[in-house]
Amino acid sequence: MGNTVVVGAQWGDEAKGKIIDCLAHDKDVVVRWGGGSNAGHTVIVGDQEYKLHVVPAGVLNPHTLNVVADGVVIDPAGFTAEIEGLRGRGIACDNLKISGNAHVVLPYHSLLDQLEERRKGGKAIGTTGRGIGPVYQDKAARIGIRMRDFTDRSAFPDLLAHVLSIKNELLTKIYGVEPLDAKKIVADYAPFADKLRPFVDDTAIVVARAARSGKSVLFEGAQGTLLDIDLGTYPYVTSSHPTAGGATVGTGLGPTQIDSIIGVAKSYTTRVGAGAFPTELEDEIGSLIRERGKEYGTTTGRPRRCGWLDGIALNYSALVNGLTSLALMHLDVLSGFPEVKICTSYEFDGKKISDFPSDQGRLSRCKPIFESFPGWQEDVSNAKSWDDLPDNARRFAETVERIAEVPVKILSVGRRRDQTIFRD
Repeated sequence: MGNTVVVGAQWGDEAKGKIIDCLAHDKDVVVRWGGGSNAGHTVIVGDQEYKLHVVPAGVLNPHTLNVVADGVVIDPAGFTAEIEGLRGRGIACDNLKISGNAHVVLPYHSLLDQLEERRKGGKAIGTTGRGIGPVYQDKAARIGIRMRDFTDRSAFPDLLAHVLSIKNELLTKIYGVEPLDAKKIVADYAPFADKLRPFVDDTAIVVARAARSGKSVLFEGAQGTLLDIDLGTYPYVTSSHPTAGGATVGTGLGPTQIDSIIGVAKSYTTRVGAGAFPTELEDEIGSLIRERGKEYGTTTGRPRRCGWLDGIALNYSALVNGLTSLALMHLDVLSGFPEVKICTSYEFDGKKISDFPSDQGRLSRCKPIFESFPGWQEDVSNAKSWDDLPDNARRFAETVERIAEVPVKILSVGRRRDQTIFRD
């Protein structure tokens, strides 16, 4: 069955959760490798909707081991609530492990995140305010607190007191707010530590041994390629590596053990927060796509910016991830449009270019050059195979293949599991 990475091929929110859920049924292990509660996956099973944030989407498959790996950052309060919410709906979560090396999001992280966004004013990044950037900052500065430390009753109070002495200097002298009390945080977070302690393990060893023994591993991406801290549209990016390379960095499994990389992309493009977005539609068509696609954040509820499919960005994503196939999502959302468009090149300072400039300065000066294609009026939500799709929908998918230079092997025509077409 092989080891497969599923990665967002745009700016996130591509419906990766659905693809993970669909693929997890025959996988032995599902591993989330990066990000934190700033991500969100919505999974529809029958008439039930599940909104997941850090718990891997494979948790709905009881025979699959689900791992939250080293590269993830975990808010203990939110993660505990997520587990308890799933248990309240009959999902036991007994098939879950957390890396002891995963860093912990604590109250000063979210507070500093929000204060810094407020300080930036019109130059704010548009973060979720959940402390993800600040905890990755602490990780790089080597003052972070990891899950193994957090769940150690004797080690956590001293570690927290040391870190908080640094953070309170920032809070009081730079931002002018009241300091935080270390003893109160220890007391408030002790119940979460107790609940999470049984899940903690050396997950790098667990995942590597599973792969070595011939078990199949599915790597669950969060956010999207264009939000990668190095390869994305910096500075309007996340603080981790949502590209395929992050799957090995964030889990400990060597790159030679990856067999395939699936890029998940919508049939159009969306973006949340600030930053250049060449194909954005600030008109009725953009609003219609938003409403049809229910383009509101799983985590924040924020409306997403919507536009036609950016083929240049998608080709870039295929290159930097080494994609072996594409999952083309939300094909049903485009039903009924008389024509659909794909951006196939940019105009940059009066010249036509076909390579994606990942830096904010150049991308903001790019204007999209579109190719138009006849739309399809048919409702595709009941299509079960490639042959069931209208001719124009198939031509659209084939054009995406040509532009991305990667085959489209999966198509989604609705939000449910059974509204997925697997193409040989």
